[in-house]
Amino acid sequence: MLALTASLILACKVGAPDGMALAGATLIDGTGGPPLKDAVVVVRRGKIESVGIRDGFQLPRRTREIDLRGRWIIPGLIDAHAHAAQAATWAPARYLAWGVTTVRDVHGSLNTVIAFRRRGGNEMGGSPRVYAAGAMIDGLPTTYPDAIGVNGEADARKAVDRLVSSGVDFIKVYSHIDLPVLRAILDEARTFNVPVTAHLGMIDAMNAARSGVASIEHLTGVPEAISSQRSSLLSAHYRGFFAGWTAFERSWADLDSAALTGAAARLAGEKITLVPTLILHETLSRLNDPEVRRDSALADVPAEPRQEWDVTGMINRAGWTDSEFDAFRRSRPKQDMFVRAFTRAGGRIAAGTDAPNQLLVPGYSEHREMELLVRAGLSPREALRAATRNGAVLLGVDSLGLLAPGKVADLVVLTRDPLKDIRNTRAIEAVMIRGQLLDTDSIRATW
Repeated sequence: MLALTASLILACKVGAPDGMALAGATLIDGTGGPPLKDAVVVVRRGKIESVGIRDGFQLPRRTREIDLRGRWIIPGLIDAHAHAAQAATWAPARYLAWGVTTVRDVHGSLNTVIAFRRRGGNEMGGSPRVYAAGAMIDGLPTTYPDAIGVNGEADARKAVDRLVSSGVDFIKVYSHIDLPVLRAILDEARTFNVPVTAHLGMIDAMNAARSGVASIEHLTGVPEAISSQRSSLLSAHYRGFFAGWTAFERSWADLDSAALTGAAARLAGEKITLVPTLILHETLSRLNDPEVRRDSALADVPAEPRQEWDVTGMINRAGWTDSEFDAFRRSRPKQDMFVRAFTRAGGRIAAGTDAPNQLLVPGYSEHREMELLVRAGLSPREALRAATRNGAVLLGVDSLGLLAPGKVADLVVLTRDPLKDIRNTRAIEAVMIRGQLLDTDSIRATW
């Protein structure tokens, strides 16, 4: 750390070289291929200029070499399901400290989210890149007051037009949207070449995928596609958010394994991306466990947001008792099995967290999501790809998630091998965003 910090200080002096060569680390470039040992990554003006090996490397002019022997370099992480604008005053530094250089913000107050995205896209340091849906589209009555409520297909098209005019990167639909309205939204969005993602409730996952949604959040709509209790599940969503979510989470435990495997293969065949947010399912299943609230990572969250989580109040509003939590925990292995089967069938998984909602820490939760993906049956390499390249593919941004010439210089320097143990992604020494290399101590010092 001391050698790296000294190099950074020198690199910041007036008249210093305009490029840096990160030399000697093992490079995991995001392609899914084998790691490149003793690599050299040359960065200049915010982009990767070249990638090679140290043997025979000639340092270009106006380039400072930074010795990273004994380290590993991975692409900057992408949180594919976040509500970062809700925590605009404190979350950005947390994301960066944990190596998350891009967030996909899936809902918030429209003006707030768009302003946050513009700020994140322009800042040289201090904030991750932000891609945003703005306010989600929901049926009436909307689940959240800052959603855009629609009543029928004409309203839905107007909502899409409004969002596109505001400059959103994609559109999100929520659980009170039915199939005819979804198809109107998709048709209007195709006019502007804007993708649509879905948190499903009144539509099952297969109908949503065949209609053309780009991605599905939280594994929603999967039980509704195969459960023998499909009608009661859809009715629960109609009654309200907590009723629908409770029925959805409980239903996984009773799903037939063969039916789940078949549904996973069919969904993979639709070339849809799933953002399973296993960390959300895991956290909700254990809200009644005091140990969850004693996680040392929660110290990253300021006191006021921790109070606003009001976990006890949420449990009471949802009407959850130990019976519900027991059911949620019984469902977790089936959710893991579905993710494993979907991946093995060639489906694309993107890692997302739902942070900063209850007990989900911006940045840190991305590492927990990767750990849970590995626990579900993915390899560390697949989990890393879910948190890097797959998120970029979902966003439709070719310059992210890969470390190759011409790509943006967003990367993370680790002191331990993440392919040996996925938990080693937390061993972060430095983070580069937009070509600016920051050691984690300096990021945390801004808190």
